[in-house]
Amino acid sequence: MQLRFLFAALLVIGTPLQARDYQAGKLHLEQPVARPTRPGQPGAATYVTIENRGNTADRLVSASTPMAGKTEIHTMTMDGGVMRMREAGEILIAPGTSIVMQPGDGYHIMLMNLKQPLKTGEEFPLTLNFEKAGKVKVSVEVTDKIGNMQQQGHPAAPRPPGH
Repeated sequence: MQLRFLFAALLVIGTPLQARDYQAGKLHLEQPVARPTRPGQPGAATYVTIENRGNTADRLVSASTPMAGKTEIHTMTMDGGVMRMREAGEILIAPGTSIVMQPGDGYHIMLMNLKQPLKTGEEFPLTLNFEKAGKVKVSVEVTDKIGNMQQQGHPAAPRPPGH
């Protein structure tokens, strides 16, 4: 019995905790980040990975933050060498899949009418509203070190319908 307890304790201690990961029902959210902005810059993008570990689909239906006058879910694609960005509305997160938001092609959360510049090293609150999992409050880290999150072992972001 004591051996089992010791093994369980070592397992818990040996498992690194990700301080910037969040759970909402069967949805797992990882590392919300945004790049710093310059004074007067009206907008910025926020990125997060959302993994559906459940058996039913869910949807990211909206987001909000006190840092911006308006927040929208956007998609960005390359079309003949031209970057095109548009409002996506909602994002379907199918069971057993991940949505990897990252700079470039794919989804991001657009912050418009920023109330103040985003500064490296700071954090700000963001609320993600899911159809089934409900509202999830996360803390977004502002960093200029946003790389390709796919290198952390996540699949590439699925392309929005029609692209």
